[in-house]
Amino acid sequence: MAVLKHLTAPTARLGRGSYYAGALAAVLALSACGGGGGEGGSQDGGAADATSTPSVEAVPELAEMVPQQFRDQGTLKVGTDSTYAPAEYLSEDGESIVGFDVELFNAVAAKLDLEAQWQSSSFGTIVEGVDTAKYDVGVSSFTINEERMQQAHMVSYYTVGTQWFTAKGNPADVDPENACGKNVAVQANTVQVEDIEARSQECADNGDPEINISRFKGQDQATESIISGRNDAGLADMPVAVYAVQQTEGKLETLGEQYEAAPYGAVVSKENTELAEAISAGYQSIMDDGTYTEILAKWELDGQGTLETSEVDPSVEG
Repeated sequence: MAVLKHLTAPTARLGRGSYYAGALAAVLALSACGGGGGEGGSQDGGAADATSTPSVEAVPELAEMVPQQFRDQGTLKVGTDSTYAPAEYLSEDGESIVGFDVELFNAVAAKLDLEAQWQSSSFGTIVEGVDTAKYDVGVSSFTINEERMQQAHMVSYYTVGTQWFTAKGNPADVDPENACGKNVAVQANTVQVEDIEARSQECADNGDPEINISRFKGQDQATESIISGRNDAGLADMPVAVYAVQQTEGKLETLGEQYEAAPYGAVVSKENTELAEAISAGYQSIMDDGTYTEILAKWELDGQGTLETSEVDPSVEG
């Protein structure tokens, strides 16, 4: 499987693509979901900063869990797909990577007395990048599944399902349970690809028209294609779909409820088991002291999907 989610390379950055893609990216960068100081803005003042994270102090016992090579460098190189608002995306300055995934892991790194150095990457290359030490960690809304855990360690921190969405009013009359013949957008290398391909095959098996599937490098491009009318609907991770609906000022709406919820996981090389355990302890620490809930509440994501325990390579179905 790919991810309950996301990206690709720098082709999806602000300023690239069609008018709609650029406009959507700008809208998505304007504000976080949360109120009361949760609104994101540029790094140079104005609205509250979307990168703001609760003050977190290093915990000596946790820092000691970190392998010496990472303690010596004092940083963790983090690969991410920065087109997946509100999890990870580019701020108004077009360079800073922000989002709830980013804030959570920044807090984890701080607990370990480390600093996260975020690097935009194509979603489909991040796991390989971790394996080859291009990145120390991958944090990009990766859904934990058995296939991924054969390639790398995965550290759980949140649970998310798939959500369908469409243009306001559902003008194409899309039914997620019977989308045969419809034009559907999805981000490449995500679990949603397998989902929609299976649905299309079922249509064919029943003698109905297959679903016309458009695969995009970035989720912002997939969402733009729905706004522009090129596609009838799309499916993505629940926070991403809901955020797109909220930030596009009435142009989109969700279809049905999320389904097949599974945990997100930070990706760590199989060779760095101790680092994976330290990161899990860092997530556990922010869960225990309330930082975790505070960050998710800012993005209005504390009502569902929260975990009480972070695990390395947790048991999952399928």
